[in-house]
Amino acid sequence: MTSQAAVVDVQSLSRRDTIISILIIGVLFFIFGFVSWVNAILIPYFKIACELTSFQSYLVAFAFYISYFIMSVPASYLLKAVGFKKGMMFGFWAMATGAFIFVPAAYTRTYEVFLLGLFTIGIGLAILQTAANPYITILGPKERAAQRISIMGICNKAAGILAPLLFAAVILRPTDTDLFKQLATMNDLERNAALDELIRRVIVPYATVGSVLFILGLMVFYSPLPEINTEQEDSSLAANNAGKKSIFEFPHLILGAIAIFLHVGTQVIAIDTVIGYANSMGIDLLEAKVFPSYTLLVTICGYILGIITIPRYIRQVNVFRICALLGSLFTLLIIFASGSITFLGHTTDISIWFVVLLGLPNSLVWAGIWPLALDSLGRFTKLGASILIMGLCGNAIMPLFYGYFADLYNVRTAYWVLFPCYLYLMYYAFYGHKVRRWSFENNL
Repeated sequence: MTSQAAVVDVQSLSRRDTIISILIIGVLFFIFGFVSWVNAILIPYFKIACELTSFQSYLVAFAFYISYFIMSVPASYLLKAVGFKKGMMFGFWAMATGAFIFVPAAYTRTYEVFLLGLFTIGIGLAILQTAANPYITILGPKERAAQRISIMGICNKAAGILAPLLFAAVILRPTDTDLFKQLATMNDLERNAALDELIRRVIVPYATVGSVLFILGLMVFYSPLPEINTEQEDSSLAANNAGKKSIFEFPHLILGAIAIFLHVGTQVIAIDTVIGYANSMGIDLLEAKVFPSYTLLVTICGYILGIITIPRYIRQVNVFRICALLGSLFTLLIIFASGSITFLGHTTDISIWFVVLLGLPNSLVWAGIWPLALDSLGRFTKLGASILIMGLCGNAIMPLFYGYFADLYNVRTAYWVLFPCYLYLMYYAFYGHKVRRWSFENNL
């Protein structure tokens, strides 16, 4: 159990300690991004190397993110029992274990073992996210929470830009374009030998990542990051929450968790499907690998706009509303806009650039939801954060819907799955976050 002497109230932190804490959390978000967004290249890579359908290939995202649903609430109890810092060390070690699992998976070219490794990495990330998001949400004035989360988002997405490019540079070769074309004409023995060689290229990168993650766990444990007190409530908040016995008595939190589920689903679809969409236009993997980075770069531009404008020029809730509206508009343009265009050296249908532009509205939705959903939770904050982190399983579920409809219809029509998600986000931004009592309670 964490000693009470080691726990501090964030309000008592000096400006220097607050800045140091934010920098450390920024490093964590960079790591989250690097490990998470490499899935954008893993999905098409595994589809080729393990000979998968679209639906099967999106099990990469499912295995990775379903762990958030399973582990988030246990993570809150782990953090309560051992403290934030030791809990985060365990999270890093779980991620390291998952990375090491890639080694036997690659030697046997067994997709299910890869999925186990991804699931284990996700468990570690669930623990880290459960700790890091409350930190950055309450580590300063509430009205600037979106600004701080935007800074974390830049760290996350900058890593996301680098991850697919670095991974592709390590595992892909200029001759692979010809190899991918020749696979269909090879006999079984030749094809299996080629695919075995292809998949084993992940061994060195993931063994290295596992070693680095293990060391980072130790570094976080011995870092100056303070233990924070999320159990204390002021007198008015304590009075309001006095009769509350269950986390489900906070409708704005539960509705916020649904919003997180749908938001992260739209975000991962925009990033993890764009390579496949480019492939459908005749663009090979070596050229298409940059499109997730374009989406993430646009997302970073959105974060920068948020840092500049929130709350000085516009309230964070109004930015959230604008983002939900833009997401709906860009989704319709993906489906209905058409015409060939040459941009940044790529000749594509114009609709793919609206997939890229989804990075803009997606950038500030997360920052809009967290402060609204955690508002007035007091002693329920840790558990509330866990419920929100559970919403990250939207990253697991939504790509499967996309993959199913991509197989059933086509990769473009499948983007319809985004539209109802943005409609719900509009509901939460305009009304849902204000709900403090379930309507049926009035009838009891």
